[in-house]
Amino acid sequence: MTLPKVLLSGVLLSFAATVTQAETWDMATPYPESTFHTKNIIKFADDLAERTDGKIEIKVHSAGSLIKHPEIKNAIRTQQIPIGEFFVSILANENPIFALDSVPFVATSFEDAYNLYQASKEELEKNLSRQGVKLLYSVAWPPQGLYSDREIEKVDDLRGVKFRVYNPQLARLAHLVGAVSAQVEVPDIPQAFSTGRVNTMLTSTSTGVDTKGWDYMDYFYDVKAYLPKNAVAINQQVFDGLDADTQTALLEAAAEAEERGWEMAEADHLSMRKILADNGMNVSDGTDALNDGLSKIGEQMAEEWSKEAGEVGAAILDDYRSR
Repeated sequence: MTLPKVLLSGVLLSFAATVTQAETWDMATPYPESTFHTKNIIKFADDLAERTDGKIEIKVHSAGSLIKHPEIKNAIRTQQIPIGEFFVSILANENPIFALDSVPFVATSFEDAYNLYQASKEELEKNLSRQGVKLLYSVAWPPQGLYSDREIEKVDDLRGVKFRVYNPQLARLAHLVGAVSAQVEVPDIPQAFSTGRVNTMLTSTSTGVDTKGWDYMDYFYDVKAYLPKNAVAINQQVFDGLDADTQTALLEAAAEAEERGWEMAEADHLSMRKILADNGMNVSDGTDALNDGLSKIGEQMAEEWSKEAGEVGAAILDDYRSR
């Protein structure tokens, strides 16, 4: 049977429209659109759409609006979503490798944090790959500083206060300084401080500004505890299902996003610290007593991490220290 030319033409046009129709990926991220990480992701999404001529479009769902932060990695693994962003050390209970960038005072500058990332990247990729998750890129947060609703001059001043935690390393730190742990995600920080659920936290200048920290606390101590990372990852089967050109476009856009993101992080720290001060917060580097006390606790935690991570962890630290 031969189709009439008009009907055949319509079928071909319909087929062409089908194969060229854009594929939309829902992407979950825990942070608001004002955060530089999310801005970087939006640029990444735009770049990917351009590189694929609109074949792949990413719809970014910010501030935990699609999936709550602790569930994002597993949502990628189970293909609830094809792609997402999560805080690496939120996975620390799964494997010590995920905890490394949040161990205090191992890497306290952007250069050191990047070198630590390069030394540990292969193991990060391996551990995610075992779960069917492919790492696309990773970007550090600015150095983590101490926020408080009260003056903190020494480590003993943290004893008994309610300390916001978001990973096992911070929970351990809170225990070592005698504070009381309280699990709080970024969108809930203002309410947690306002209701007295927490009194102190370690986080970036960017998060402090995004949550308008000056509305509910008075002090920021730039103790530069560590520079933890976010990871942007895709389901491995989704990646494998892309044609070679689209895979290349995705990896190129991811590489650019990683380089751009690290530059954004460094610029963000300086500008956000100024905004905190301009809005009336007491901003300082902290007293020598405070920094010395925190550094000693960091040494203890680094030793604990090394023992837990075993030979793999020792090799990573040796690689990092040789760079």
